[in-house]
Amino acid sequence: MADYEEEGKGSIRPNSEDEQAEREPSIFENDDEEDEDDGDEDFEGEEAETENDEEPLRRKPLSDASRLIGHRSKLENLAERMRKEKIRLRVHDILIKGNTKTKESIIEAEVEAIKNASTMQELLEAAGVANAKLQRLEIFDSVKITLDSGPPELPGTANVVIEVVETSNPLSGECGAYTKPAARSWTFEGSVKYKNWLGYGDLWDGSLAYGPNQTSEVSTGVYFPRLKRSVTPLVARLSLLSQDWLEFSSYKERSLGLSVGLYSTKYHDLAYSLGWRTIADPSQMASNSIRRQLGNSLLSSLKYTLKVDKRNSSGRPTRGYAFVSTSQIGGLAPDHRSLRFVRQEFDLRYAIPLGFDRAAMNFGVSAGVVLPWGNGFMNKPSPLPERFFLGGDFSPVCTVGGPTTVWGFKTRGMGPTEPRREVRGENNQGENSDSPGRDFVGGDLAVTAFADLSFDFPIHWLREHGIHGHIFAGAGNLAKLTENEFRSFSFQKFFETFRTSVGAGIVLPTRLFQLEGNFYYILKQQEHDRGKTGFRFSISAPS
Repeated sequence: MADYEEEGKGSIRPNSEDEQAEREPSIFENDDEEDEDDGDEDFEGEEAETENDEEPLRRKPLSDASRLIGHRSKLENLAERMRKEKIRLRVHDILIKGNTKTKESIIEAEVEAIKNASTMQELLEAAGVANAKLQRLEIFDSVKITLDSGPPELPGTANVVIEVVETSNPLSGECGAYTKPAARSWTFEGSVKYKNWLGYGDLWDGSLAYGPNQTSEVSTGVYFPRLKRSVTPLVARLSLLSQDWLEFSSYKERSLGLSVGLYSTKYHDLAYSLGWRTIADPSQMASNSIRRQLGNSLLSSLKYTLKVDKRNSSGRPTRGYAFVSTSQIGGLAPDHRSLRFVRQEFDLRYAIPLGFDRAAMNFGVSAGVVLPWGNGFMNKPSPLPERFFLGGDFSPVCTVGGPTTVWGFKTRGMGPTEPRREVRGENNQGENSDSPGRDFVGGDLAVTAFADLSFDFPIHWLREHGIHGHIFAGAGNLAKLTENEFRSFSFQKFFETFRTSVGAGIVLPTRLFQLEGNFYYILKQQEHDRGKTGFRFSISAPS
């Protein structure tokens, strides 16, 4: 059999012709003689005749050109045979080279499918998948998989040689500043990552996000793709988070938490979170429902996520579908300060190609509900940070995971509101003062939907760089169900009060995010909503 190499990003190529010229490659033999067709017999007959004809010439060494021609002919014959039939074989041995620090068990776990290959075609496919898996570990600069013939005394076998080059610089980092026009804020974000410290493919990272007007976070985490005999990755993260919602909801939130991944596969993820949370109101102007949630609380929750994403792109999907279901239950700690709630979210996306100028229609429907649990749960309020808040100028096409935004509405710019408490100082007692405003208190039930038509511009340079236009429409609503509000809830009223908007814009994708310049037109909003017709820029990162 002619040798093959799997290298880089999974491309398969034959070994170099110079290497093959040094030794005559052998073709895998088929153990089942009945599978040999007449074509193979004819080929063997022709080869025998050729050998007899060339008997007098054997004293002369073959030239390099003759060797290359013979090698190319054998490769063509093998490729033709693979197209016509399945070539049965088994893997005799897997050899791993170049891993000075990485444990062999980590590499063997990623190439397990190679051992189970029973045909040449399956072996080539498994080698491509294994190469991609090893590259995704992010601990190798290069990966090369060579498929070679097995020992001469074991016909129909193959040896697989895996050569890796471990990363020369295990330390990496990145940073950047990002603006949020809708919230009139900016954040600085930076992260440092150290790879393969213990030799288990482990990734250690620390990150910092600082926003003077809204959110700041310091966190550190570790990721093990496989630890000992574990069949699932181990993920753990410790974080300190501070969020400023004074402008929108008159409170600040600070939490210290630990999150541990318990089970993770391609479609399923199960994680446990433990955290200490503090909600404060420095302004002393919070509405009644916000003030009732001030103080300390304990978060002990289990979260399960099912995610199936068959779209051809997360930034600009033109075909396929995606579905995400997230279930979370809190209150697992035996403490009276533990937040008891159940939270469920659904998100469904579908992209339909239109057949011209890469045009496609994207549809999405998201829904979520959060409720407390325990005795008299419907009389109690749901935890404030777990409620749903809608708004923010970012694209719902990119973000998959639940109801989060409606085009044209500012951050936390729609839903139930309550008047803030008016605080009179010594200098303005007895004087008329402006209204202190209202707090957006979030909802227990949220539903959003959108439709987006994307298309290429008739300019070659724009198409080359992925810059495209889109026309969109969105709708959404929030409702309160707890504290006996469910008694007055009706689906008819809920759908009649839906907020709706339409618009059009241009999308400029980059490697990390996409920048959008959109014109929004608000069709329908309620009295205290913060929807605004006009042109704005936004930044969205695919999820």
